[in-house]
Amino acid sequence: MAVPTGETSGAAPTTAAGGDSPGRGGSAAGGVTPSGRHARTEKKLSFGLTSGRAWLLIAPTLVILAVVIAYPVIRAVVMSFQKDQGLDPATGMFVQGGSAGFSNYTHWILQQCTSASGTLVPCPPGTLGSQFWEAVGNTAFFTVVTVSIEVVIGFAMAVIMGKTFAGRALLRAAILIPWAIPTAVTAKLWYFIFAYDGIANKILGTNILWTGDAWPARFAVIIADVWKTTPFMALLILAGLQMIPSDVYEAARVDGASAWQRFTKITLPLVKPALMVAILFRTMDALRMYDLPAILTEGNPATRTISILVVDQIRQGFNSAAALSTISFIMIFIVAFVLVKFLGANAVATQENQRKGDIR
Repeated sequence: MAVPTGETSGAAPTTAAGGDSPGRGGSAAGGVTPSGRHARTEKKLSFGLTSGRAWLLIAPTLVILAVVIAYPVIRAVVMSFQKDQGLDPATGMFVQGGSAGFSNYTHWILQQCTSASGTLVPCPPGTLGSQFWEAVGNTAFFTVVTVSIEVVIGFAMAVIMGKTFAGRALLRAAILIPWAIPTAVTAKLWYFIFAYDGIANKILGTNILWTGDAWPARFAVIIADVWKTTPFMALLILAGLQMIPSDVYEAARVDGASAWQRFTKITLPLVKPALMVAILFRTMDALRMYDLPAILTEGNPATRTISILVVDQIRQGFNSAAALSTISFIMIFIVAFVLVKFLGANAVATQENQRKGDIR
């Protein structure tokens, strides 16, 4: 039977040329088919449900963090703009406080105190307001010196603990003991060591007032802090060292790389994420140092840090102490931001760059 050429043969070229056929929506010409639209709609709905479920799961944690962290910070900021209750020096009457503006902040930063006539004058020597910048300098000095020493000694300890030898487990446990001791106990231990008739003067044959004089007291705080927290630094660095594949070192040895080249070209770049995180943690911890110098030197002004100044101010006025706490918070936040943003303390971003081959 002959097939009519005008019907069947003419339909084929139209379809091959990409013409629209009834019920197809022009899929061959780049249009979206109903099934494609449904797939994308279902994908969006699925993503929305997954995202909503994720927010639902983390909501309790966010609420707890808001109560534990956000509320105290906001409350401290609000209190910092209020006057402390007490006697008005101009009238001698008890006042309830009220709005203080930025006077609590200028009291610390500009070291201005209110005189008996109600005018602002430089804080007299010996008052807490006159010790702000000295406390800032002591805090910065302790932070830079202790963290620097702890990085060097902690790195050496981590390298030793990372090697395989008999008694390695015992050595690791012994190194971590100082870190496990409470800070108050550590401060009292070194207080007896640095006493006038203590072990330090007996061994050195000296008569140094370790907790009384300015610079000996500072060195005593540094030695005690390094002894206690270096194991923590070593532990974090050791975790980073153990993540480095041994095959990398074997390949470097085959290529003739020296021990120094393996250390500078392999160990340092690959351990950088863990090292920077350790520096970040220790820096923030040192910036809020309180109990070690407070107990070890018993209030020596040469070792007074910002945290000690805050506690001393609380006994005289909560709102002024809240302003000082806010200043301390801003300082620590700026230091942490610089370490994370510009010095590579963001371990996630650094590891991502290492996976891409951009190791520096």
